[in-house]
Order: sequence, then C-alpha cells, then structure tokens
Amino acid sequence: MMAQVFFYTGIFLCVLMLLPLYRAVFGPTVLDRIIGVNAIGSKTTALLVLIGLLYQQVEMFVDIALAYATLNFIAVLATSRYFQKRKGLYEEPTNE
Repeated sequence: MMAQVFFYTGIFLCVLMLLPLYRAVFGPTVLDRIIGVNAIGSKTTALLVLIGLLYQQVEMFVDIALAYATLNFIAVLATSRYFQKRKGLYEEPTNE
C-alpha cells in the first residue's frame, strides 16, 4: 500500500518537473533558466529519496540525494556568479 503512495507521489513530482522544464528551455532571461534548472534539481532530490523509500534502501539514496543537491547548489552559484560578472544576468534578449 505505501509503495503505491510513494510511486504515485513520484509520478506527481515528475509531472511537476514539466513546469520548470518549460521555464528552463523557453525562459526569456538567463535568470529564468537558472531558476528553472534549480527547481528541477530540487525536485530530483526529493524524487531520489522517494526512490529510496520504494526500494527500501533509504540510507543509500539519501546519500545520493545529498550529493546531488550539493552539486546542484554549487552549479547554480557558479552560473549565477559567471553571468553576474558577465553582466548578462538581468538583460532581456533582443530579437534582431
């Protein structure tokens, strides 16, 4: 019974990832894309814990989820810093 709850919660999380995926692909600014990728990474972390609950190996999947969340955080900080230094983080794209 609980396995079904975890499974359908995971499916729901995957469906919720479609909204930030749209923002990451079609976001008008770089900042929108960075936030979209960060939201996908956060939901993936929760999904990894749910997978651990499904396979009854929570300890292993929590370690993987923590490593993934740390890499996601560092990647978002690095890209934000890069585009801030490049002065392109808040600029709107021009259609010329």
